[in-house]
Amino acid sequence: MNSPTPALVTQRAAQRLPRLALLLFCAAYVLPGVFGRDPWKNADVTAFGHMASIAGGQSGWLSPSIAGLPGDVALVPYWLGAAFIRLLGGLLDPAVAARIPFALLLVLVLVLTWYATYHLARTEAAQPLPFAFGGEAAPVDYARAIADGALLAVMATLGLLQLGHETTPELVQLAGATLFLYALAAAPFRKGRSRLAALIALPAMAASGAPAIATVLAVTGTAICWRSTYSQVRDAAWWVAGAGVLAAACATLLHAWGWRVTTVESLQPLGLLRQLAWFTWPAWPLAIWTLWRWRGHMLHRHISVPLGCALPALLAGLAMGGSDRALMLALPALAVLAAFALPTLQRSTAAAIDWFSVFFFSICALAIWVIYVAMQTGFPAKPAANVARLAPEFRPSFSLLALAIALLGTLAWMWLVRWRTGRHRHPLWKSLVLPAGGVAVCWLLLMTLWLPLLDHARSYRPLLGRIAEHVPRTACVAAPQVPRALLAALESMGGYRVDAVTPAELSPCDYLLASQTPKLPATSYPGWQLLARVERPTDRQDLTAIYRRTAAAR
Repeated sequence: MNSPTPALVTQRAAQRLPRLALLLFCAAYVLPGVFGRDPWKNADVTAFGHMASIAGGQSGWLSPSIAGLPGDVALVPYWLGAAFIRLLGGLLDPAVAARIPFALLLVLVLVLTWYATYHLARTEAAQPLPFAFGGEAAPVDYARAIADGALLAVMATLGLLQLGHETTPELVQLAGATLFLYALAAAPFRKGRSRLAALIALPAMAASGAPAIATVLAVTGTAICWRSTYSQVRDAAWWVAGAGVLAAACATLLHAWGWRVTTVESLQPLGLLRQLAWFTWPAWPLAIWTLWRWRGHMLHRHISVPLGCALPALLAGLAMGGSDRALMLALPALAVLAAFALPTLQRSTAAAIDWFSVFFFSICALAIWVIYVAMQTGFPAKPAANVARLAPEFRPSFSLLALAIALLGTLAWMWLVRWRTGRHRHPLWKSLVLPAGGVAVCWLLLMTLWLPLLDHARSYRPLLGRIAEHVPRTACVAAPQVPRALLAALESMGGYRVDAVTPAELSPCDYLLASQTPKLPATSYPGWQLLARVERPTDRQDLTAIYRRTAAAR
């Protein structure tokens, strides 16, 4: 016997979020950070280095490399970036061109999260209780309102904010995980689309560096489909299993299998819980509330599908010592679970979420504005001094366009706060408007007002400028002991010919770079003369020694 649904929803509460407002939310979330910045250390610039190497012909499409070092087996993301660099290289900066497909992937994640939630909310077990005298929400309207809430929940999640705006293989993995979530959710309603989605999603994840998670998703997805009461979904179990076989074959062909599991002794449970709490906020408390209130429906699709898609990524993240890039794959599924908490929230809980969001994000926005004014005018003096201390050599620049966009975003936040604290108590998604809006406005302010500062702090360009004072741009550089991120920056942003494979004593290059520790004296290399030791202005621990081959050795 099925447990009664805990959702009581009126037709008035099932009104959907206005589409123009939803589009503006998504634009304010996706677009900032796409333009006007360099690739940032470490994973961002490393991935861009592989893409630029393929696009420039320094490495092959099937064997990407940086400075002669073979890259990982995440071929699909590198192909995407390299293809767009070649396609738009004459119109846009290569870094921007490579970022375009990943911004589109983030849009795809948002869209697929909405449609997955919509299909799950349309199932009979997910529908709210009918009222004795009518007036309950219509099934389609209810599903749209729940889907709007899931979209807001995934945008409000803190862990997706930075990682979702990078040019890294994990974003392709995230799109694949969300596509698989959609495939399971749409199976009763979209037979052909759901099966095709499964066949694309899991092999794409395997070819992007996540074959183990793809295989586990195939197992859980097959089990969910196999025990479904929908005959069409039971038939889809064979397609999901086949997608898992394709993913395993793809990983085997690319030699992509590998284990990065942390030993039990090195695990820090308190640190893992702390990271999990902030990374998945605010989705995790709502998801837990959903599991409690819908505990009698754990085997129904609207709970089992997102739970089955979230658990493999969560367990993988914990097994890898709290890997945030593995945890990111669980965020869309957690957002779906969080959305089903909305029809069961008490008014006091919703009010607590609202007031916390108002105070927290308003204070964050105010701090961003105060430090921006200090950077431009020197007042207040203390924030200006802190910026000068933490970011040496930074020279503030003024952009009227960035200021105008930031002002519009701030005014939109103020209007949103006024709207939410008014008498608008009915829409289901109301409790997630302020968290999603706060994340979007703070990201917008950071990527407009603070973008020059963040670019100075996180880009390798200042270090490349210091290296260029001693090493000509046309020189060959030996760098056998340099981090891969710096190698990528030297090749893709500095234009150097870099050899990271040949030992220093055998290298044909006239210059040598070596990463060293500031507290220790410079290492001596026979046949090489030390020219300088340079560092990134914002990281004194990131020290690079520059050597030149002596005349005798030459």
